[in-house]
Amino acid sequence: MRTEHDPTSTSTAALTFLGAVDTVTGSRFLLETGGVRVLVDAGLYQGLATHRRRNWETFPVDPAGIDHVVLTHAHLDHTGYLPRLVKDGFRGRVTCTLETAELAAIVLRDSAHLQQEDARYANDAGFSKHHPALPLYDDHDVEEALQLIEPVDLEHPLALGPGVSVTLRSAGHILGSATAAVRAGKHRVAFSGDLGRPHHPLLRPPADPPEADTLVVESTYGDRQHPQPDPMRLAEAVRRTVARGGSVLVPAFAVDRTELVLLELRRLMARGDIPDVPIFVDSPMALATLDCYRRAASRGGPQVRPEARELLADLDGPDVRSVHDVAGSMRLNRPRTPSIIISASGMATGGRVVHHLAHQLPDRRNCVVLTGYQAEGTRGRQLAEGARQVKIHGHYVPVRAEVVTVTDFSVHADAHETIDWLTRAPVPPRTVYVVHGEPRSAAALARRVSEELGWTAVVPSYRERVLVD
Repeated sequence: MRTEHDPTSTSTAALTFLGAVDTVTGSRFLLETGGVRVLVDAGLYQGLATHRRRNWETFPVDPAGIDHVVLTHAHLDHTGYLPRLVKDGFRGRVTCTLETAELAAIVLRDSAHLQQEDARYANDAGFSKHHPALPLYDDHDVEEALQLIEPVDLEHPLALGPGVSVTLRSAGHILGSATAAVRAGKHRVAFSGDLGRPHHPLLRPPADPPEADTLVVESTYGDRQHPQPDPMRLAEAVRRTVARGGSVLVPAFAVDRTELVLLELRRLMARGDIPDVPIFVDSPMALATLDCYRRAASRGGPQVRPEARELLADLDGPDVRSVHDVAGSMRLNRPRTPSIIISASGMATGGRVVHHLAHQLPDRRNCVVLTGYQAEGTRGRQLAEGARQVKIHGHYVPVRAEVVTVTDFSVHADAHETIDWLTRAPVPPRTVYVVHGEPRSAAALARRVSEELGWTAVVPSYRERVLVD
């Protein structure tokens, strides 16, 4: 705990928006209260180069002066900057749920590995603008960061300093995801993290909002509602592709999305809606994540639906084949027979799926199925918007394969679901700050909060600092 200076006294508190402003990535919110500095989420910027460059900027606050980091969940855009904070001097405590701690270990180790591999590949191939290309952090930084994590139970207030505490409640987004409510004297500041949906097949719905004077809410889908599920869209894409002798490539987030895609494919196959073809899971991170979900289901975790254990057990069917080694992954670049390949990352920004895309996009027989939100500036977004070529490892690759977007798998609350969640707040907050959305989405949700709920709703600016009541 710092004693040389207090950024705020016990009677005032300030909130600074250091990320997830004008974009859905890079979640970082600095709360200074009672002489304590708490960073809620330490996310990595992804997507547009202008946003990714922020990962390399000097952090606005000395990392050594941050007392605590609270992680709402394990996705890279909420945890992926943590090792860099540690590299630059952070030595405080990291608080999250047990499941987030388990998943963050998988996600961050993979992130360091990919960054190091990408830097080596860029240096060998000579396509990087930087000489030499360097990773943002390495394996050592990740292991140092993981040593700082101290899990806490949901609904269990944890003291962060004199008169300052945080309570995590289930957010229903992915396993371990939580909202974070920070109390400091008379101040009550809550962060939604990423909100889940009421009907996740494996997880229970989000808990109601905590009591708060200031509420920071995500707006990934703040300007739209999810369409009604249409499982036949995926089934028809698979049938068309197999009929023409091609393979289906599914870029999928390793955490949660792979599980949901597998569940649906197994269901469609059991009903005879798609042909019996091999389903390859080509992502060591996704396979490790699947083990985390199974452990949570076996111990009856508070976030997991009772039927999750049986559903997850069904994923061990003979059609599902795990790929761990690089040689096995390389063979999937050109499958010998029609297949379904699930591989990370979900927005095609890195990982094994990028190599599969480079080989499979030029073939008209193949199909790429996009199953989740594609952030601005990512290859996934380019494909979703009809790009005829995408740049991969310094070369432009023609897009001749069919590209299909399936919206059934989103685990982000849409605008209607977010408003419904907000209406269950025990008391109206004085101010709602709308973040984690592209500008149009954030503005649309803020407008709905203002018009439908009568609350003060603000879309903050990057690095804006506000006093909280």
